[in-house]
Amino acid sequence: MSAPAALAGSPGRDPRADAEWSRRRVLGNNLRALVGRAYPRIRGMAGEPSWVLFEILLPFLTTSAFVLVYRALAAPEAYVGFVVLGGALSAFWLNVVWMMASQLYWEKSQGNLELYFAAPMNLMSVLLGMAIGGLVMSSTRAIAVLVVASLVYGVAFDVQQWLLLGVVFLLTLTALYGLGMMLASLFLLWSREAWNLANLMIEPIWFVSGLNFPVGRLGMLGALAIATIPFAVGLDAMRQLVFAGQASLLGTPSPEAEALILVGMTVVFVALARWMMRTIERMARGRGSLSIRWQ
Repeated sequence: MSAPAALAGSPGRDPRADAEWSRRRVLGNNLRALVGRAYPRIRGMAGEPSWVLFEILLPFLTTSAFVLVYRALAAPEAYVGFVVLGGALSAFWLNVVWMMASQLYWEKSQGNLELYFAAPMNLMSVLLGMAIGGLVMSSTRAIAVLVVASLVYGVAFDVQQWLLLGVVFLLTLTALYGLGMMLASLFLLWSREAWNLANLMIEPIWFVSGLNFPVGRLGMLGALAIATIPFAVGLDAMRQLVFAGQASLLGTPSPEAEALILVGMTVVFVALARWMMRTIERMARGRGSLSIRWQ
């Protein structure tokens, strides 16, 4: 059969049959999209030597400043461990804000968003690929900061529930990246305000999340953070698990209760992200305005 005849299909055949994909083909296509978005972030770590300076050394200096302040004030030594753990986990929040929430807006500004809407794939697979690639990048930075700061400042960890610690860590990541997927849709809709909103979600969120001090010291504001910000919940739960016996310094719910909060956040954020992504896809195809650059 000639090429034109093959493209046209057999006489009498329903043309729609050629456009109907099996579930296996749809899954395979989405998996390729996932790998395609994760690969550049993972591979890029080895291609940029300055990454070592900006992603490891500079965050370590910020953490060191708070460590020296606490020691100058003769604060309990556990506070040094709280700061080190918070500095390590801050990498994940930065990745969510800059590499997840803002990503679709940047793709729109560069003129690439039309390709995402036109490609035969689910946008959730693109965001999931971003999340996996960002997770690898952030984990490298977090481990480096944690190891270096622990060796330099002699932080002693006391973990008694390793399984619960692992579960809380995974729940924190899923809730965080679920929130990032949801924010990606909002930032795309808000367009030019996305940059200001991303900046707004750094220092204020770190303050109310208790990045460098126990969030329980904020009273009602800390309770509100525990109820709404997955970073605050996960960080507080991991502090209780990594520094067992220091719960009296935190004054917050038990790790088991915070794990349940993270489960609820994960379900809500992922469900909202999926609904919002489908909504903006319909808007893009119906109005054709979401993919206009600089709008």
